[in-house]
Amino acid sequence: MYPAGATLEASAFRFGEGRAENELTSWVTLDQRAVELQPWGEARVRATVTVPPAASQGERYGVIWASTTSARRASREVTQVHRVGVRMYLDIGPGGEPVSDFSIGELRPARSPEGEPSMTVQVRNTGGRALDLTGTVSLTDGPAGSRAGPFPIGQGVTLAPGDAGQVIARFPVELPNGPWKAEVNLESGLVKRSVTAQIQFPDAGQIGKRGSVVSRIMSGWAVGAAVAGLLLVTGLAVLARRSGRPPAGRPREQIRAGG
Repeated sequence: MYPAGATLEASAFRFGEGRAENELTSWVTLDQRAVELQPWGEARVRATVTVPPAASQGERYGVIWASTTSARRASREVTQVHRVGVRMYLDIGPGGEPVSDFSIGELRPARSPEGEPSMTVQVRNTGGRALDLTGTVSLTDGPAGSRAGPFPIGQGVTLAPGDAGQVIARFPVELPNGPWKAEVNLESGLVKRSVTAQIQFPDAGQIGKRGSVVSRIMSGWAVGAAVAGLLLVTGLAVLARRSGRPPAGRPREQIRAGG
């Protein structure tokens, strides 16, 4: 059991190699560094994050890993390492917790050379916390009034505050070109945004015209996502605790844990 560093790069949460360290990992202590589990067994490990008073504001990222290594044998040249972890998002700054929010931009349909239809949706993090975006796309008002979906977003993104990226939904090859009314529903925690647009899929190997937006819906709250919870992952339980109100002159800390 150990903490390791992580970063947000190219619209993705990137784990550091091995036991990579950063500022956040130096603040994390675990009440157990090793556990022994029987088949289907469980163990609880408590992680404590102690943020120094002089810490600068901003977000830090890391992972708490549970790792096991295959037994070493003289005749074996390859050592297998299996690990599973829980992401950490720690925000430090003055005042209350930053707002989490995002906006949905351009919708662009396309077909691969093999004929698979897809739709790329541009998104931007307009809040003050990192976001992990997931969602679905539903198609209605198609040829002869046909409907299809909902289809899951197959390629989501993790966006740092102020960053932009894209999510991609893929559809069955036999889906007709349309026209269709596409309803895109995206969410990150309690923040949910929807947009509906008219789209037309192109022929194989082409990129279609930008979707014409019909409506936009904002639901859920644009709030900071601080979590105090128990996360169980194959025998790993990590408790992420949100600090209370700090004394005067101390920075406030918020930690969010993600699977």
